[in-house]
Amino acid sequence: MGTTGEGLGRCSHALIRGVPESLASGEGAGAGLPALDLAKAQREHGVLGGKLRQRLGLQLLELPPEESLPLGPLLGDTAVIQGDTALITRPWSPARRPEVDGVRKALQDLGLRIVEMEDENATLDGTDVLFTGREFFVGLSKWTNHRGAEIVADTFRDFAVSTVPVWSPSHLRGLCGMGGPRTVVAGSSEAAQKAVRAMAVLTDHPYASLTLPDDAAADCLFLRPGLPGVPPFLLHRGGGDLPNSQEALQKLSDVTLVPVSCSELEKAGAGLSSLCLVLSTRHHS
Repeated sequence: MGTTGEGLGRCSHALIRGVPESLASGEGAGAGLPALDLAKAQREHGVLGGKLRQRLGLQLLELPPEESLPLGPLLGDTAVIQGDTALITRPWSPARRPEVDGVRKALQDLGLRIVEMEDENATLDGTDVLFTGREFFVGLSKWTNHRGAEIVADTFRDFAVSTVPVWSPSHLRGLCGMGGPRTVVAGSSEAAQKAVRAMAVLTDHPYASLTLPDDAAADCLFLRPGLPGVPPFLLHRGGGDLPNSQEALQKLSDVTLVPVSCSELEKAGAGLSSLCLVLSTRHHS
C-alpha cells in the first residue's frame, strides 16, 4: 500500500507520479520546505521507477507531474490499498487534497473498488498506515486522526485495525515498516521504539523485530513479485543513503535487498512508502 499500498501479497503494478518544478522551488504546498536540486530529485525518482519495473518486474504506471501539485510525487499518502479495494484518503493539508483525483482515476482504470472518505472531520495520510499482511496499524499523528483510522477499519473489515500514537513529527511509516512477512523494522529513536512497543501490546501475532540506526531506513517496502519462484524483495534506502542502516539490513537473509536513494526527495518529506503505490491484487498478476 504506499501502505500503504504495498500489501504483502504478490504484486503486479506500481504507480508513481513525476516530479514537478514547483517541488524544487520549495513551495511544497505552502509548507515552506527547503528548495532542492530538481535534476537530482528527478534522477532519484527515475531510478526508483526503473527499479520497480526492471528489478522487481512490476508494470509501472507513471502519472505526469502537475505544477499545481508540488507534493504530488508523494502519492503514497493518497490511498490505502489492500486486495482489490482502494481507500482514497483525505490528507490533513487542504492544499494536498486535489492530489487524490489523478490517483483515484488511475486505480479505477485498473479495476479496483474505490472507497471514498466522505466525513469532513476525518483526516488520513496513507503513510500513517502500516499493513503487516495480517493486520493494519494506523498512526495517530499530525496528519491522521481517530476518525480517519475508524474509516480504515470500516473499509477493511477482514483485518484487525489498531491505532498507534506517533510521538514525533513523522508519519508512522517514517518510524517503522515490514522487513519481511513476520519482521518489523524500526528506527532507534524514542518515538520509533515507542511505536513498536505499542504495536507489540496491541497485536495477537508474534513479529520479530530489527532496530536500525536511522528512522528513515525503516521506511522500506517488502514486496512479493508476481512471478512464481522469485524470492521476495525489500526495497530500501541505499545508494549512499544511511550507510549504517544498510549494514544492519544485511541481517534480513530471507529477502533480496534492492537499494534506492531518495536523499534529495527526502528534503520534501518523501520516504519510500510515499513515493509509490504498489498493487497486490491477484487478478492483475
